[in-house]
Amino acid sequence: QVRLVESGGGLVQAGGSLRLSCAASGSIFSISSMGWHRQNPGNQRELVAGISESGRISYADSVKGRFTISRDGASNTVYLQMNSLKAEDTAVYYCNVVLYGTDGRSQYWGQGTQVTVSS
Repeated sequence: QVRLVESGGGLVQAGGSLRLSCAASGSIFSISSMGWHRQNPGNQRELVAGISESGRISYADSVKGRFTISRDGASNTVYLQMNSLKAEDTAVYYCNVVLYGTDGRSQYWGQGTQVTVSS
């Protein structure tokens, strides 16, 4: 059994900052990749940022230069530092983890955390 727990969402004014975190726990042998996606009602879930096992990082063009993804291998935690937030960043943010556990290679999603940026 694997569990992802997200935290750090909330309401912030445009130009402000928030830091999201997502901790994976349970029967985990190793983690392949970790990332953050976001979704608004009626829209598809989109990749915001991802980090591979080797440390290769990718960002959506809309967040480059403003968001920073990082991971702590010791605690199986991934972070998303969001600076210079804009109203269009408002969404539910979901953590995504691909890992190797008792069920082999599996993908898990967090419960989602709301980020609201007021203009």
